[in-house]
Amino acid sequence: MTQTAVGPFRCSLASVGDGEPLAGTAPTETRWVLVEQPGAWTPKAADELAIDGVEDGVRVQLIRRVGGGATPGGRRVFRADLVAGVVETALVGDDLDLAAADWRPHAAPLWLVCTHGRRDVCCAEFGRPVAAALAARWPDDTWETSHLGGHRFAPTLIALPSGVTLGRVGAADAVPAAERILSGRLPDLALVRGRAGQTPVAQAADLHVRAAHGLDALDAVGRIEVDGDVVRVHLAGGTENVRVTATSTRRRQSCGDDKQKPAAAYAVSEV
Repeated sequence: MTQTAVGPFRCSLASVGDGEPLAGTAPTETRWVLVEQPGAWTPKAADELAIDGVEDGVRVQLIRRVGGGATPGGRRVFRADLVAGVVETALVGDDLDLAAADWRPHAAPLWLVCTHGRRDVCCAEFGRPVAAALAARWPDDTWETSHLGGHRFAPTLIALPSGVTLGRVGAADAVPAAERILSGRLPDLALVRGRAGQTPVAQAADLHVRAAHGLDALDAVGRIEVDGDVVRVHLAGGTENVRVTATSTRRRQSCGDDKQKPAAAYAVSEV
């Protein structure tokens, strides 16, 4: 799919048409809090929500059930630690006091699809079919979520707690891609933006090394060390050293904003 002169501008179609790379564009936070909030969201709804018990550096996302509706008895909340690889859940009242919540383990992975149309129309138009496809397979673990970042890569989704972040994944691709993640493997690397919780440079190096060696197991890559522009990627059989060079081009990044802004891309080469 490519952006044409016919019809309204769509940032995600323009990004595809330009061949903009996905690698290195996943979120970088390692700790997440998800708060159920049914109904429409303002463009910056997550920033406007008053929540008790959230520490600095924790990313807050709003979530809602696919197809509408609300959890009986309170708001469903989750917290995820991507380093520890765990997700916990609780029910809270409208006071959103997470410090007093009765947190319990949540064993199944969560599928979060960005459908934040008030932030960017591409997320709503292209994200909702993906959310519906995943919800038909995993109704309790699929949620629409607020702005994930990179709406020009819509449809975009993140799997927690693995942190695998996908872009340009269509409704037909969504369930097979999720099943690959459930089996401990990455889907087609052409759909992978990176692993959330890593820096953009580490994400780009990770994906480059995986592509070079045909590695799709989630645990095939271990520690990643960034030293300037040189990145050491630890594998089961040794260490791969690569050089990552960041470049920036100005582009229109949103359907609702015609300003061109810097967008980073990452070129990876052997050392």
